[in-house]
Amino acid sequence: MHGAIRPVIVLDFGAQYSKLIARRVREAKAFSIILPCTTDLDTIKSHQPAGIILSGGPASVHGAGAPLPDPGVFDLGVPVLGICYGLQVMAHMLGGTVERSPKREYGIAHIEHQDATGLLDGVQLLSQVWMSHGDAVATLPPGFQTIARTENCAQAAVAHPERGLYGVQFHPEVVHTPEGPKILSNFVHRICGCGAEWDMGSFAEEAIGAIQHQVGDGRVVCGLSGGVDSS
Repeated sequence: MHGAIRPVIVLDFGAQYSKLIARRVREAKAFSIILPCTTDLDTIKSHQPAGIILSGGPASVHGAGAPLPDPGVFDLGVPVLGICYGLQVMAHMLGGTVERSPKREYGIAHIEHQDATGLLDGVQLLSQVWMSHGDAVATLPPGFQTIARTENCAQAAVAHPERGLYGVQFHPEVVHTPEGPKILSNFVHRICGCGAEWDMGSFAEEAIGAIQHQVGDGRVVCGLSGGVDSS
């Protein structure tokens, strides 16, 4: 855990955008870490997360060996946000149904919402989003409600506010969802209760101190995969 700041954990289901999700959370001045979707519950709990985000991914929940999280993540008492495949995983594991979409969505769509849960607070009632999915939630798990839809997706965003469980079929982390940062900020700040206290400078200072303490008088070999991005 990063000092006294509780992280938002991004569970990675093989999405190309998992690192971007974590970056958007950090841009909202909250600390985030990425863990594999197979991470056991005790490890997740050891980080004392303020919230959990289930990333998208290329799998189908009906596929052989489809990646699923520890079911205990939904009962930790912290908010959970499922994005794309993450939403489908949540629905599938909690008693809803996921089916092949009659019309696969890939590209720009527009959500219509009437949301009182706080996730879409401040978002225009008709807002552009980026969709990329072949499956979709057909029926919601008990206690969930629809808070947004598109022309081709009846469950574009869903919520179970009493349990702190939320899901969006679209990708709020990409630039093609202009109000995506607002949605993620709502989740991080309004729903998870994170402060806007984290910044890369303070993290770097703490990380350097921790490395110096661990290494002491020893030597370190740092291997980079290449280029400025890695360093």
